[in-house]
Amino acid sequence: MTYQTDPRAFLISLGHAAIKAALPDRIAEHLPAVPEGRTVVIGAGKAAASMAAALEKLWPAPLEGTVVTRYGHAVPTSRIEVLEASHPVPDAAGLAASRRILARLEGLTDKDLVVALISGGGSALLALPAGDLTLDDLKAVNSALLASGADIGQMNCVRKHVSAIAGGRLAATAHPAGVVTIAISDVPGDDPAVIASGPTVPDPTTREDALAIVARYRMQLPEAVMRHLESPACESPKPDHPAFAGGVDVRLIARPVESLRAAAAIAEKAGLPTLVLGDTIEGEARDVAQVHAALARSVLDHGLPARPPLLILSGGETTVTLPKGGAYGRGGRNSEFALAFGAAIQGFPREMRARIHALAIDTDGIDGIESNAGAIVTPDMFAAAERQALSPRAFLDRHDGFGFFAAVDGLVVTGPTHTNVNDFRAILIA
Repeated sequence: MTYQTDPRAFLISLGHAAIKAALPDRIAEHLPAVPEGRTVVIGAGKAAASMAAALEKLWPAPLEGTVVTRYGHAVPTSRIEVLEASHPVPDAAGLAASRRILARLEGLTDKDLVVALISGGGSALLALPAGDLTLDDLKAVNSALLASGADIGQMNCVRKHVSAIAGGRLAATAHPAGVVTIAISDVPGDDPAVIASGPTVPDPTTREDALAIVARYRMQLPEAVMRHLESPACESPKPDHPAFAGGVDVRLIARPVESLRAAAAIAEKAGLPTLVLGDTIEGEARDVAQVHAALARSVLDHGLPARPPLLILSGGETTVTLPKGGAYGRGGRNSEFALAFGAAIQGFPREMRARIHALAIDTDGIDGIESNAGAIVTPDMFAAAERQALSPRAFLDRHDGFGFFAAVDGLVVTGPTHTNVNDFRAILIA
């Protein structure tokens, strides 16, 4: 299989390579020293269970702990308890898991060590509301954020100020024990304060920032949430908190850029020139798709920024703003990107369109809340759509990427990958 003989299979192989590069195998290179006292492992995220399994195989001393991951993402462990809960909207299992994790941190001393295994998705899985807020309040906040169009940094700023765990509060609870955070980044820029809403690092944002985000995106939040955000008591731990007096120890074992490099390396071996746009691309999925489509057109029309054949790679985290009170279909941001890309290139000349294939997946294997990782755009897709009288633009207007690609055999299904370094996009121009 080569990119010339089977472009679809080639792109999907790049997606698998990107996922493989983000698996937690490299945790061995980042282990802390064994402490004089106890070692307690806590964690949250889509990769938390696989990270726990990798850690306990390598740890040369006694350890104990609890991690929480998304339903269907658990893996067998022998010494670390693995719990499952809902993502992206919190549930009662996440609430119980959060309390169990906090209980693990009771009675620790300065001779003990807490190893925090953090990955994307941890914000929703650590579902312990702050103050007098309830689980229903957290659900309302998360639902509003997911539909708002806010980027991941903005969403996590709000989440930190309604959580009893996020924004450094987990480290504050563990004090005076030492805390080492081992993380897989799923955010543009790899900022530890944004990954899973930074439960073990100081929070640079404020409640005023959170209120400004709520106002900017016109979110309708419960009155109890607004009262909480307006109270100084909701402020998160800052760098001057005693828990951070000895510094912050965060060790990143996987980042989005490494997945892009892994895919680029395969393309290089295949003799395919590659342009990597970067791992920090954000914005509305359909807008990002329009830019990628325009770039593909420039390559074919003018040989700029390079002549074909060319592979264009990019990563980051796009957003999808859903209509307030309106009806919409199924799908996540990667299906939305692929559908918008397909709708954009549908207007290209047929012979030009025949030279373009595109893949967009989430490296955790779950696009939004659906069963697919994302979708693939192929020339055959347009013929299949025409036979069924399906309009990519009409499906895009109702945010139904899943429905469209299910009808044209364009869904990409990997199942849970046990890691998460965000979106992976690959466009092949023959």
